[in-house]
Amino acid sequence: MKAILIERYGGPEVLQLRTDHPMPAAAPGHVVVRVAYAGINFMDVHTRQGKYAASATYPVRLPCTLGMEGAGDIVAVGADVTHLAPGDRVAWCIAWGSYAEYASVPAAKVAKIPDAIPFDLAAAAIFQGATAHYLVEDIARLGPGSTCLIHAASGSIGQLLVQMAARRGATIFATASSAQKCAVALARGAHHALPYDDGRFADRIREATGGAGVDVVFDAVGKTTLRDSLRACRTRGLVINYGNVSGSVTDLDPIELGEAGSLFLTRPRLADHMRDGATVQRRADAVFGALLEGSLDIAIEGRYEMEDVQRIHARLEAREQIGKSVMRVGAAHHT
Repeated sequence: MKAILIERYGGPEVLQLRTDHPMPAAAPGHVVVRVAYAGINFMDVHTRQGKYAASATYPVRLPCTLGMEGAGDIVAVGADVTHLAPGDRVAWCIAWGSYAEYASVPAAKVAKIPDAIPFDLAAAAIFQGATAHYLVEDIARLGPGSTCLIHAASGSIGQLLVQMAARRGATIFATASSAQKCAVALARGAHHALPYDDGRFADRIREATGGAGVDVVFDAVGKTTLRDSLRACRTRGLVINYGNVSGSVTDLDPIELGEAGSLFLTRPRLADHMRDGATVQRRADAVFGALLEGSLDIAIEGRYEMEDVQRIHARLEAREQIGKSVMRVGAAHHT
């Protein structure tokens, strides 16, 4: 079968498209999925670069088949799998191997998808939709009267955070790197959209909130924004650092949280909020249900073939894409 592997860490050039990779077996507790589409994510780039080489949360090691999000139909089930069967339409995330025609996926990571959700949309939605869902519902617990700041609000997860926060009735401040990207955030439901302006977004948010600051900050940027995120947050507020696309903050003294107003700072990971099959299905049902009812929208910016993988990764690394992209892996008749 076709599969995209890495045997060493590095740039897009380390990606290898193989045509003779062995088919996976239905191991105990796993299902074998005929992959229709794979989602394309920064986590794939980070895996390729070696950022998870020593991770306990995401224990993916060399050599590996890339792709931690996908959708397709089950062709075989392993021992002890009773809630899934061949023919089920499913999606999954944070289980590597979707850049291949067939993938062995832990059954506890798999969610059934409605017949009305096509495979490309399922592959685009499961990881980032579940991420936005747990951040808004479980960590931030936003509601009417809440205020929040969402960095990188025009990005794939940022757009979902804006929409989910709006559904919860929160007042939303958004930041982005250009006027065009600010417009994307406003179109998704943000009430205010600001440039980063070398951290001066914090001053503008303080002014707009009468000096109080926001209840919650969603920060996936990291090094270049985190300390100003602390300034933008209210006393005893919450800063959620769920990514570090600009680099990690390695010199933060906890006393800074006290000086900024007895703040709470958390660095959550999706794996800890997708610990069992029931939770995975619950989050998937929430995301796919919102898509079907029209209260959530995910724009698929690009659809690619497996042969395009190096170009896809190069574009993603260069931040040339705003929306979500997927890669068609299976036969054309998959829907």
